[in-house]
Amino acid sequence: MGVIGKPHGVRGLVRVNSFAEESDSLASYPLTDRNGRRFALAWLHDNVAQLSEVTAQGNRPITDRNEAETLTNTELFTPRSSLPAADEEEFYLADLIGLKAMSESGAEIGTIAAVHDYGGGSSLEIMPGALLVPFTRAAVPVVDVSSGHVVIVPPAEVTVAP
Repeated sequence: MGVIGKPHGVRGLVRVNSFAEESDSLASYPLTDRNGRRFALAWLHDNVAQLSEVTAQGNRPITDRNEAETLTNTELFTPRSSLPAADEEEFYLADLIGLKAMSESGAEIGTIAAVHDYGGGSSLEIMPGALLVPFTRAAVPVVDVSSGHVVIVPPAEVTVAP
């Protein structure tokens, strides 16, 4: 959902990069890091936020720059159940993981193991064989999450083993 950036000032404020559709909505989600540590944030301006650690005793604001520095590059996650339902014909990229990848003729190619995005557009990693296919309408013309499969039409330069 987001990544904690560099500290802002000396009072523990941090820059936060939000990946939510509406950046401001990040403050409304329950947030955790990879280790399960829970956080809450309150936006102050632009991408600057007051971060608090959520503990059994309540929210503990982070008010020290040194502690804020230790959180730089911490990824923030939210449970799937906290996200709004996808509209019809829409899905979350995480929903693709585990779907069967089929050829146009219906032959099973493999299973989507990961969705990668390095800035030039998403790609699907299909196992076995670590086949990478660009996630475009031309290469993936059918996405049917409810029936658990996608149809793959690999570009000519991508070889699919028989």
